[in-house]
Amino acid sequence: MSLIDWSILIGTLVFIVVIGVWKSRSNKALDGYLRGGNEASWWTIGLGVMATQASAITFLSTPGQGYADGLGFVQFYFGLPIAMIILCITFVPLYYKLKVYTAYEFLEGRFDLKMRVLTSFLFLIQRGLAAGITIYAPAIILSTIMGWNLKITCIVIGVLVIIYTVSGGTKAVNVTQKYQMLIIMLGMFSTFYILLDGLPNNMGFSGAWTLADLHGKTQALDFNFDWNNRYTVWSGITGGLFLALSYFGTDQSQVQRYISGQSIRQSQLGLIFNALFKIPMQYFILLTGVMVFIFYQFTTAPLFFNPAGEVIVKESPYADQYRELENEYQMIQDEKSALSLDYVNSENAEVGDQIMALNRDQLKLREEAKSLISQADPLTETNDKDYVFIRYIIQQLPKGIIGLLLAVIFSAAMSSTAAELNALSTTTVMDIYKRVFNPSRSSEHYLFISKATTFLWGIIAILFATLGTLFENLIQLVNIIGSIFYGTILGIFLIAFYIKWIRANAVFIAAIIAELMVIYFYMTTDIGFLWFNVIGCGLVIIMASIIQWITNMKKA
Repeated sequence: MSLIDWSILIGTLVFIVVIGVWKSRSNKALDGYLRGGNEASWWTIGLGVMATQASAITFLSTPGQGYADGLGFVQFYFGLPIAMIILCITFVPLYYKLKVYTAYEFLEGRFDLKMRVLTSFLFLIQRGLAAGITIYAPAIILSTIMGWNLKITCIVIGVLVIIYTVSGGTKAVNVTQKYQMLIIMLGMFSTFYILLDGLPNNMGFSGAWTLADLHGKTQALDFNFDWNNRYTVWSGITGGLFLALSYFGTDQSQVQRYISGQSIRQSQLGLIFNALFKIPMQYFILLTGVMVFIFYQFTTAPLFFNPAGEVIVKESPYADQYRELENEYQMIQDEKSALSLDYVNSENAEVGDQIMALNRDQLKLREEAKSLISQADPLTETNDKDYVFIRYIIQQLPKGIIGLLLAVIFSAAMSSTAAELNALSTTTVMDIYKRVFNPSRSSEHYLFISKATTFLWGIIAILFATLGTLFENLIQLVNIIGSIFYGTILGIFLIAFYIKWIRANAVFIAAIIAELMVIYFYMTTDIGFLWFNVIGCGLVIIMASIIQWITNMKKA
């Protein structure tokens, strides 16, 4: 990496940390530390909500998803706008009316203390795991591509976040997320422009789209009803709606973003901003991945995108076989490149059939390459989608832009991790420490404990990140973890809001049973993970209703 790239990367990271500490230096009270003094405007809230969700995993993994599978993943977000409207009407006014520090504070008033603690505990488990993943995901990919030490990379990301999050709390998170989102979008738009500019013979976007359509990358909608298909219109609108409702309505990392607003209206406008721009942003990131795929129709792609796997196989007894596959892959690529250019100009169906036949041959060679890597080292992960975009960045982008895109990845990792640490600390202190163990201390004491627990959760996240392992596609992993817990949590909140005759004990028992059943279904079935949000929520409501009905019958 060049000096200018290092300068841009380091300068960006230092700027984020300094601005976070400087802008929040006046935070001397508990309310200012945990709710930012309710100073956030609607666009700060909107960008903060978006930045909290858009972790580094989004900007590493989603383009890889687009490269491999096209635009279909965008259906995952179809339930989000509906969820934002529901939140604006119901959740936001209630949270402001009660002046809560956490979403789970409301549950004690509606049910009892054990429901507040149970829901907080479920949040701490899943968000604590996710905080480690948001550090680990970019760290393992950056360390593999750049040759950096994995543990040191995890520590650097974690320590940078800890510095300004411990120092400034919610206000520091809100302030830094605005700048982080600006850096992120600047980097992504720059990459998209360079991708189109790098296509041969001024092909432009229309020619690239024509070729992408031939490869089946442009289909964004799937109306088939299949429980085992992760991404369809129906799973997005239903499972995605339940996931978005639970995530934005009951996950403290998101709730803390909009309860820091200046007013109910400012918070509602921030959520509507997210409803309007989240799907286009995700579509654009997927489209960037599709354009990387088109770029590699004219420039030979690596046979395997994870360089660590390449090193392993090339230093093994299978090295000669792997090089033969590379040579064959290159010959097919040369033929396919010429045909692809011809197809863009003519859209000749026969030429298209030839291209697809060659593409299938290349995919077969990739599978053979993965098989050789597995034989060389059975423990090596052969799913290389998460490495597609970062390898393109390092190998194909000009000096300066590489540093900017690495700053994008670090910024995204820091923004989501900071929000998570901030939320984990608030929940730990306000819902468990203050409410259960030490309820009668001064606000100065709780401010100190809040900073201490932020630091502690940061260390836990770093430790988890350094012990993590790559699992399938990273963005799917985060959403799988969320889906396992979010349905149960959402069921509890929906009962709290809308089913007044169900009491605490019935919900408590139902929630525990429902969570255990969801975990069992995940481990023993092939149901698409989005449906677990619906299943978990439905189980809580149905079982709590039955338990409460039986209880009422016994009393009668």
